[in-house]
Amino acid sequence: MKELAEKIDTQLISWGLNSSAASTSVDIILLILILIIVFVADLVCRYLIVGTIEKIVKKTKATWDDILFDRKVMNYLSHIVAPILFYILIPIAIPDERVLDIIRRFTMIYIIAVFLRFSSAFLAAVYYLYSMRERARNKPLKGLLQIAQVILFFIGIILIISLLTNQSPKALFTGLGASAAILMLVFKDSIMGVVSGIQLTANNMLRVGDWIAMPKYGADGTVIEVTLNTVKVRNWDNTITTVPPYALVSDSFQNWRGMEESGGRRIKRSINIDMNSVKFCTVEMIEKYRKIYLLHDYVSDTEKKVEDFNKEHNIDKSNLINGIHQTNIGVFRAYLNNYLKSLPTVNQHMTCMVRQLQPTEMGIPMELYFFSAVKDWIPYEGVQADVFDHVLAVIPEFDLRVFQNPSGDDLRSLQQ
Repeated sequence: MKELAEKIDTQLISWGLNSSAASTSVDIILLILILIIVFVADLVCRYLIVGTIEKIVKKTKATWDDILFDRKVMNYLSHIVAPILFYILIPIAIPDERVLDIIRRFTMIYIIAVFLRFSSAFLAAVYYLYSMRERARNKPLKGLLQIAQVILFFIGIILIISLLTNQSPKALFTGLGASAAILMLVFKDSIMGVVSGIQLTANNMLRVGDWIAMPKYGADGTVIEVTLNTVKVRNWDNTITTVPPYALVSDSFQNWRGMEESGGRRIKRSINIDMNSVKFCTVEMIEKYRKIYLLHDYVSDTEKKVEDFNKEHNIDKSNLINGIHQTNIGVFRAYLNNYLKSLPTVNQHMTCMVRQLQPTEMGIPMELYFFSAVKDWIPYEGVQADVFDHVLAVIPEFDLRVFQNPSGDDLRSLQQ
């Protein structure tokens, strides 16, 4: 390049220019040549090299290279070549040290900016590629991506400021350390978001796809995105609630993932029985219950125990208060137990019971406590409804009544 400059200078002087004008003209010509070289190098990188890589990637069967070597990512990378080449060649055309220093600083700033843009796109491609894996699909990776991007851009900004102020990056980092309190105040939410995101990930407290409930923030639905500053929850009414990550660490929230990963979803509901309908079983009632398939063995075994006990203790059977006797509500409770154990939609390996709760002015609560083997919301509600449809239908068969407050029709019929 120096030989070329000397030849141009000699030629210009031979054309009648003085040495000063020839020297300036040489610098301008060399600058134009450098710009042409840089422009051609940029075109070659963007269209020839990137285009060739794109054709090669499309021919492969793997999918990871389509993401990592995406045209957008490769274009960002190709933009680095031109400014680097300009940074190397520009001293040839600019003899003035001060001007050269300014130009090279701004060129370096441009190189850093382009590199940051490429790095951000590359990290996004890596995130997208890794999030496609089954084991990583439900992890809050976007927050980690944003943390990496923030750190990268923070370092880049420090380097740019050091170039503009002509100071060492080390001195700037030292100054930032001294003003850490101010920075923590300004970037409080981001710092708390970073720390909370790390805690949520490390302790496996939250994943994308989890069903969470947080009444304080009006969140009750599925987590669709976990970022540096927000956790987005799609509620069941399709509204979206945003919750700060640090709120999930500092406050309590309910995560239904344990239920979804377990063998069943709990059903806990009671029916109030009118206490006035509870009575001892007569012989006719016993024979009636004995004909019920789910109660045949229970009624026969229990009746034998009752007769053996009363006979052993010489109980006077003329009064039902004496000795022990079966009651219609006891037989009904046994029927419900056997009924739940006969259903294929009930998980028989988890808690399954029917119990009486504390009687109230509303009657005797008969609670069914069991786990549905079906956990999806709509089928689960169907299982629950089917069970209680049957329970309500069979209550009169045991000479029991469901307690409910009188309605307008009840009062009207009483008046008539």
